[in-house]
Amino acid sequence: MTRKAPSIGGRRRAARVAAVQALYQMELGGGDPDEVIAEFVAYRLRDEARQAAIDLELFADLVRGVTAGKAGADKLIAAALDKDRSVGRLEVVMRAILRAGAYELMARDDIDAALTISEYVAVADSFFHEREPALVNAVLDRLARSLAGGGPSADAAHGIAQDG
Repeated sequence: MTRKAPSIGGRRRAARVAAVQALYQMELGGGDPDEVIAEFVAYRLRDEARQAAIDLELFADLVRGVTAGKAGADKLIAAALDKDRSVGRLEVVMRAILRAGAYELMARDDIDAALTISEYVAVADSFFHEREPALVNAVLDRLARSLAGGGPSADAAHGIAQDG
């Protein structure tokens, strides 16, 4: 019996989950993005079937882009959070999810914003089972609306996308 090739959407979702895991690892232990990417490919995606199941280009872009534009992304995320929350007080996994989603909204105009938001809500749902997926939806939706409206977030995002 032959295995069905993973869909583009499935490969991209796997890339997003892997990027969140890599960003989590970097947040806790540090490390160079290229070294962490190489480690993931060598040890966690070591066989061809696992590598075929993930969009390695998107994975690497997310890890590098989030790392390069983290400070700017955090400002945009902070502006989209409720007043009683701060980026620094979010759980590490939540920060990684929001940073990856924010980067993708800012820098990947080849991927529809609504799809990006939906994908990161699904990623959050794979890590959390309470209110966190709704938080991801709300924050990324606010950020996407701000970017689409051409406000200060859009200007800041343009600079981040250029850096990342």
